[in-house]
Amino acid sequence: MSQRTVYFNGQFVPEAEARVSIFDSALMFGDMAFEMTRTYNRRPFKLREHLDRLFDSLRLMEIDCGLTLDEMERITMETLERNLSTEPDDMDWQIMHDVSRGPLGVYQTAFPNGLKPTISINCWPLITHMGGFAANYTSGVHIVIPAQQAVPAHLIDPKAKNRSRLHYQMASLQAARMGAGRWPVLLDPDGFIAEGPGWNLFLVKNGELLTPEPRNILQGVSRATTIELARNLGIPVRETNLGRYEGLCADEMFCTATTYALVHATTFEGQTIGDGGPGPVFRQLLEAWKEQGGIDFVAQAHDYAERLPNWEAQAAQVT
Repeated sequence: MSQRTVYFNGQFVPEAEARVSIFDSALMFGDMAFEMTRTYNRRPFKLREHLDRLFDSLRLMEIDCGLTLDEMERITMETLERNLSTEPDDMDWQIMHDVSRGPLGVYQTAFPNGLKPTISINCWPLITHMGGFAANYTSGVHIVIPAQQAVPAHLIDPKAKNRSRLHYQMASLQAARMGAGRWPVLLDPDGFIAEGPGWNLFLVKNGELLTPEPRNILQGVSRATTIELARNLGIPVRETNLGRYEGLCADEMFCTATTYALVHATTFEGQTIGDGGPGPVFRQLLEAWKEQGGIDFVAQAHDYAERLPNWEAQAAQVT
């Protein structure tokens, strides 16, 4: 296991040497746009869509990263290629982009070469994410509504994926106090379901797929993919206002995110959803996701779970 490489401000450097300044606007204000995607069979999943959203976020945040979309895509692929040989051929990867406007002007004397945006692209083996997640595919997850609300779009538009995420952290802490393994879904200021910390929510009622309308949510790439796959399967889809009532009355409930694709919910607010297992609509969509990715990522996650302890031991020796 050799050392991974990170693209950082125009250079490829060892992962351990990639450092963001203490004067960076990302640290001062959470003023950073980011994206995360994954590979399937070592090929990035909808990389262009993720980068489109990254550049849309940068536009909203008024950050000029100095790269074109095509350049960012090319550098991303080069970063991935530089890291593939550090792991076995069956290892898939998380790809993360972080872009801030750079150090604050008041500290410019600490930067004799001038101020510029901070740009990093890193790749991380998915064994840690998916190995630790694997059991959820079997057991499902338990969704609760925390006290913390979503940030409304008139304050910070949630369609821009940014690092100002204290509300997500607070929601996760509150959910953890409700019980181990609880997943929080935030309500918007009108009392409707918005999203979880980094994931979108779907309900199924009478065969129809329902998901919160996109007023106060990040419009996830995996959310859009799930909607597309459902329509291809002939499953009716509706974006609409959903509250606690609709959640409690749902026949099925599941979450979507790029890393794990989708996972079913066993309970909502302490009440069992359906029979507690994956429902028929979820199962159809799971198979469609596997077909699209070209890999059984559930089986892959369970394989990673078995290999994870040994991988972590080897990684610690390298470090």
